Amino acid sequence: MFARRISIERIDASGLRHRCPIAWIDNFAMRNFTNDAVFDDTLPAADGLLEAGFRVPLERLRADMDDWFRRKGYLQPGERLEVLEIECAKPRS
Repeated sequence: MFARRISIERIDASGLRHRCPIAWIDNFAMRNFTNDAVFDDTLPAADGLLEAGFRVPLERLRADMDDWFRRKGYLQPGERLEVLEIECAKPRS
């Protein structure tokens, strides 16, 4: 649906990667849907996958998602969140 595909992974204390469950990503997206317009152009697509528009800033998405996941208890001390753009269509001119 959106032009960008973004990988969302939890990296545990031993360095193993785990796709974040779509329920976590959806929880974040729904919370921000009404609270921050910059994240309106996001759509949880699957475990570890978020689709987004061009106006969604990747570093801000990572920081806000990390904060939200920690407050919800999804990320534990020693774990980190990795948010990477894995595919991007060219913006229309």
